[in-house]
Amino acid sequence: MQKVLQMLQDGEFHSGEALGSVLGVSRAAVWKRLQHIEREFGVPIFRVPGRGYRLESPLSLLNSDAIKAGLESQGWTSSVLDSVDSTNAEAMRQIASQPEVLPLVVLAEVQSAGRGRRGRTWVSPYGENLYYSLGLSIDGGDFPLVGLSLSVGLAVHAVLRDLGCADVGLKWPNDVLAGGRKIAGILIEIAGDPAGSCQVVIGIGINVNMRSGEAEIDQPWTSLRNDRGVLIDRSALVLSLSRQLARYLDLHCCEGFAALQGEWESVHLWQGAAVTLVSGLQRIEGRVLGIDKQGALRLDVMGEERQFSGGELSLRLRNDS
Repeated sequence: MQKVLQMLQDGEFHSGEALGSVLGVSRAAVWKRLQHIEREFGVPIFRVPGRGYRLESPLSLLNSDAIKAGLESQGWTSSVLDSVDSTNAEAMRQIASQPEVLPLVVLAEVQSAGRGRRGRTWVSPYGENLYYSLGLSIDGGDFPLVGLSLSVGLAVHAVLRDLGCADVGLKWPNDVLAGGRKIAGILIEIAGDPAGSCQVVIGIGINVNMRSGEAEIDQPWTSLRNDRGVLIDRSALVLSLSRQLARYLDLHCCEGFAALQGEWESVHLWQGAAVTLVSGLQRIEGRVLGIDKQGALRLDVMGEERQFSGGELSLRLRNDS
């Protein structure tokens, strides 16, 4: 089935005879097999008598060979999967069974149980977006975990900016927005002792080729394809993201987040904005002053500066319903 989708990903018509040869079935049985692919992966396939079969829209599937070669050149290993529950979960499983393969990048064409912050579902249609997890084994004494997600946000921001994504910026703590709409998110998970030796998985989801109307998401969102108007090469994006991650993680390791504080604030979209910080049932209103050297949010709350940090916090614009 993967070979068939690779054949169809160009969005052009392909004959039943050619597809039957790949599937190992008769020409008459091709449509039944394609309907199964359509149901399993949610990829619409059109049939036109006399012309053949094509996808509703072209895809950019992951090229595992190109990704493997590119990541090996920077000393990283890769695992490119067709389907997985969650790339973060899979990265944790692989780290536990093969610690010698680190750093490890886990990628998938589709996730059945993609996760975002605070237990949210991450919408993960087949072959459309980037589902990326980087697994690291670190010593907390040598590698600072404080502010790590913000440093990762700068790497994602740099990649999208280099692609010409308009109005891209960061929203504290882990969101990347373009034109005020979410285009990417970051989820970091840790196993082991954060003060000692531990395993860290950096999960990054980027809306790449998903188009408006294709998915129901409970907040305003966009994608690179929506923003740029062209199909994005997801394999090239993987390699570009990995290079930027290597750069920012090296800076973070050597100098800590404090060295990146000013750069982060320069691309923070809500700098100086009136906001509401939500923590469980508690709501705190204030104005964003920036972040401190540990990546904590600095708010002016009724004339007093206060700092906030933690994975369960949600930041909203004051007038954002």
